[in-house]
Amino acid sequence: MRDTLGLEGIAGVLVVFVGIGILTLHDPVVAGALMVVLAGLALIAKGLADTVMRSFGLK
Repeated sequence: MRDTLGLEGIAGVLVVFVGIGILTLHDPVVAGALMVVLAGLALIAKGLADTVMRSFGLK
């Protein structure tokens, strides 16, 4: 995983999970909605990355 994300990416993922954990302690419904939004953004980013890689002939 370190080869794929790098140290900054792993730290970013940890910060996101800690933030969602803190929010879950305060308001679980809002934290659930935020997790759905983050999952949607991740799917959009994956789709964009796949499209760019295909346009460069890398996939």
